[in-house]
Amino acid sequence: MSSNGNLRAVLGSQPFRRLLGVRMISQFGDGLFQAALAGGLLFNPEKASSAVAVAAGFAILLVPYSMVGPFVGVFLDRWSRRTVIYGANLIRAGLVLPMALLTWYGLDTSAPYALGALLIIGINRFVLAGLSASQPHVVSEDRLVTAHALATTMGTVCYSIGLGVAGLTLNTVLHKSFHGYAGLAASGAIGYAGSALLAYVSFGHHDLGPEDEERIAHRLFAAIGTVVRGMVAGLRHLGARPVAAYPMIAQGLFRILYGVLALSTLLLYRRYFYPGNDSRALSGLAQIVMAGGLGSLLAAFLTPPITARIGGWRWITILIGMVGVLVFALGLPFQPLLLVFATFFMSLAAQGTKIVVDTAIQQECEDDFRGRVFSVNDTSYNLCFVLGLFFAALMLPETGRSVPALLLVSAGYLVLTGWYWAAASRVAGRAHHQRHPVAV
Repeated sequence: MSSNGNLRAVLGSQPFRRLLGVRMISQFGDGLFQAALAGGLLFNPEKASSAVAVAAGFAILLVPYSMVGPFVGVFLDRWSRRTVIYGANLIRAGLVLPMALLTWYGLDTSAPYALGALLIIGINRFVLAGLSASQPHVVSEDRLVTAHALATTMGTVCYSIGLGVAGLTLNTVLHKSFHGYAGLAASGAIGYAGSALLAYVSFGHHDLGPEDEERIAHRLFAAIGTVVRGMVAGLRHLGARPVAAYPMIAQGLFRILYGVLALSTLLLYRRYFYPGNDSRALSGLAQIVMAGGLGSLLAAFLTPPITARIGGWRWITILIGMVGVLVFALGLPFQPLLLVFATFFMSLAAQGTKIVVDTAIQQECEDDFRGRVFSVNDTSYNLCFVLGLFFAALMLPETGRSVPALLLVSAGYLVLTGWYWAAASRVAGRAHHQRHPVAV
């Protein structure tokens, strides 16, 4: 990460290691369960799906997760975050089993199945936002950059491993059928239950915050009634901190374009590179997932030292500009190997940007607002991706191969690079100190 000394110091903190374990186990379970949902939609030979249906499937995965976001921060700033994390994962473990049963009997298009997916993915919002808001309670502020880089990256890597294990299991042990996807979905409950148990035994009721003097003391229903006002206050708090706000805006626009590329990649492997050969398509997508995981891992090592030297805004500018060039250079030939390399650099840029954004929120926002600001950020992060998916579904052919769409995305990244450089450099120029070099 930023230095071997920082990494050793962070890993030397037992509370941090335990919180990291909670995140890793939970996100591994996410990889297994979400692979069952998405794989059943894309690769189950017992049914076929259009591009719009694929986008709608991802919307089911992400929209409920995002729509509960405005409420999550209020609860995280009111309730014990340790209780939220282990309680939410226990509920998810219980919901996964009836979902698997519905899949077993081919009822994965039924209303109860859709409701279960909405609940499981939506509740995950509490887990990830709670983990992020808890981070400053397990490491000192001067170690936050390294700690956050390690935590978010290892979470992403474990999620990718879960996806990879799911694909390998479907190709070697289970079958790509309703029964196979049911077994895969059920295995996700193990990760959720394990994460809940680790959180329960590792931390006391108040160890992860919020602090007693910052805890919201109103009645629960009164707190729910003030969600909108609370979110407005959180946005106002964020608006007064452009060092955190501008990177968040850039990340949202990045995610819209990323959504277009994601759906294009899925369709290319399914219907252009390997039409009618699901095994090769899955293997190719597994390479994409692995490349993305490696890119995210490299971002965790590069981002802290680079941002400490040149500032976070310059690093984001470099990353987005790099993506704009490489999308054109590596994507235009429409070759599987080049897409693997493109995915590596895309993930490097996405994770590097995310580290800067999340760390800026942790450092710039006060603890009693931090949960709400993280909820706003996570909502934007996912809704922008879904928006990109639907743009892609409307503009892409069934094969996913579209030169105009690729050129449009490449140009979009380059325009975003120019805007962000102009906006962020003005903010950095007005700064009179370098209190947080990662952000500034």
